[in-house]
Amino acid sequence: MSGWKTCPKPLPGDWIVISAGLLLVVMLFLTLWHGEHAAKLRIRQGDTIYATLSLDQERTLDIHGPLGNTRIVIHQGRARFVSSPCRNQYCVHQGWLSRASQVAICLPNQISLELLGAKKSYDSLNY
Repeated sequence: MSGWKTCPKPLPGDWIVISAGLLLVVMLFLTLWHGEHAAKLRIRQGDTIYATLSLDQERTLDIHGPLGNTRIVIHQGRARFVSSPCRNQYCVHQGWLSRASQVAICLPNQISLELLGAKKSYDSLNY
């Protein structure tokens, strides 16, 4: 085991660089990794917009797709798929959507949810 080398002890300057790096990561996370709260929900059925609804009103919607009924709930400024006739239930497991630009899709039943904010944010899907 003579090939093992010991690491030198960190110097005070090393701790300053490590602390500054961690502080920078936390600051970037707090300033860049947040989204605005959504104001509206856009529901698409196939390639058409089924409805654009306010997230302020609580409601339950049953939308009929190719496989059957999908239930969507709007509650306390959030939206989610509650039930769907699709086999894997990926859309249901997506959970609550609350931030602008979040999307949940039920591909087999051709229904999607998109939360909209005050301004449109851009991502790779917008190009």
